[in-house]
Amino acid sequence: MNSPIIIKADEDEVLDIELEEDFLKANERMAALNRRTFDRAGARVIDFMGSIGSGKTSIIERLVESLKERYRIGVIAGDTSTDIDAQRIGRHGVPSIQINTGRECHLDAPLVRKASKKLLREGVNLVFIENVGNLICPAEFPLGSHKRVVVVSVTEGEYMIKKKQDIFRVADVGVINKKDMSGPMGVDPNALVEDARMANPKMVVVVTSTRTGEGIPELVTALGL
Repeated sequence: MNSPIIIKADEDEVLDIELEEDFLKANERMAALNRRTFDRAGARVIDFMGSIGSGKTSIIERLVESLKERYRIGVIAGDTSTDIDAQRIGRHGVPSIQINTGRECHLDAPLVRKASKKLLREGVNLVFIENVGNLICPAEFPLGSHKRVVVVSVTEGEYMIKKKQDIFRVADVGVINKKDMSGPMGVDPNALVEDARMANPKMVVVVTSTRTGEGIPELVTALGL
């Protein structure tokens, strides 16, 4: 098992969504620089956004297991304080870096640049970023990824997407997770698919169950992998 590297944000490295618009623009400039760096390194980078408990880590674990024979994968896990997610990913034999953001509810481009440099030096060509568990703040902070994915689960209720449409509008792929729980929760995943498409008609929407593996091959296709 690979032990994760832990990166903690210094006070002057975290861009707060409540600060002036100049900071958002600075983040966008850094995100563009990140993208150029990723492209030069030949690395594809995917940002996973979603609430705590939506299943982001489990989805990334499934993708790692499906793709680690085809790609050299690295994972950046964002959280306010713990390294639980990076520890989980490390069990799959791929390098993982934990970013602890303190009180901040999102990753930003400077922090991702700091972490991704370490992964790129290890020769990875596919990076999964697990953003901090939140359906609001990450939408405002692009990281330079090639695709942005938003994950919701049926356990979050039937109105989650209608209430949080902004994050779906910036996503390339939407994942409706925990289909196996739709019966007990009384939530129709197909209705959530329609809500997601209403929020962003250009987004590809996939229904998954990380417990059974359903939908993971379709997600791989949606991500262009």
